[in-house]
Amino acid sequence: LFTLLVIFGGIHRIAVISGIIVPLMAIAYILLAAFILFTHLGTLPHVIGSIFTNAFGFEQFASGGLGAVIMQGVRRGLFSNEAGMGSAAITAAAATTDNHVRQGYINMTGTFYDTIVVCTITGLCIASSGVLGTTDASGELVSGAALTIAAFSTALGKWGAYLVTIGIALFAFSTILGWEYHGEKAFEYILGTHKYNMIYRILFSLIAYIGATTTLQIVWDFSDIANALMAIPNLICLLALSGEIAKDMIEFQKVIKAEKNK
Repeated sequence: LFTLLVIFGGIHRIAVISGIIVPLMAIAYILLAAFILFTHLGTLPHVIGSIFTNAFGFEQFASGGLGAVIMQGVRRGLFSNEAGMGSAAITAAAATTDNHVRQGYINMTGTFYDTIVVCTITGLCIASSGVLGTTDASGELVSGAALTIAAFSTALGKWGAYLVTIGIALFAFSTILGWEYHGEKAFEYILGTHKYNMIYRILFSLIAYIGATTTLQIVWDFSDIANALMAIPNLICLLALSGEIAKDMIEFQKVIKAEKNK
């Protein structure tokens, strides 16, 4: 229902809502994570060492060679920053900029903050808090968002769990809004008109409801298939256009140098 209410206002309302939610939640999340790391400061050296040991051991190399670890990393990495799927370019194309290469550079920072900053902080919080390997009431290993919530609860109690849960929900909601815009632009391009966009928005909201009420494994499996179907043609196009991209980047370096010399 919230998705439907927002997307009925079009890209401007999506931009306003996302522009409020994302920065506030990102700052709040990083501050909370920093507090968690501070309270577990003594465990950080061991945690960082364990990360490298567990990543580059012989067993891990063998598993990676078989493709299991690599594929899992690629699949989950796509959910971190969407790099390689071509989706972020749709949003970037709506930005007002004096040069497309400049906008490309700006978009690259998203990958850095999402994966290098936020995901690293999250991983360190989980590993240092001692919640890895814990099980739920059914005896299953706690994983995913529940594991992050458990990590924050170790230092902040129930309030930590509530804050992280709200943050995850808002991040997910802003992601849904962004994906609606991506799909709508593709839908509009295929039909050659924006007359039927309202129909797409209603259908999208219904699918969002189905996704929120379906078992998690089905959602993961469908998402992995859909991501692969997007990434494959996009990566082929990137390779085909690599020469053109390199040419544009070299030309833009002249602009950067000129700006620095002013």
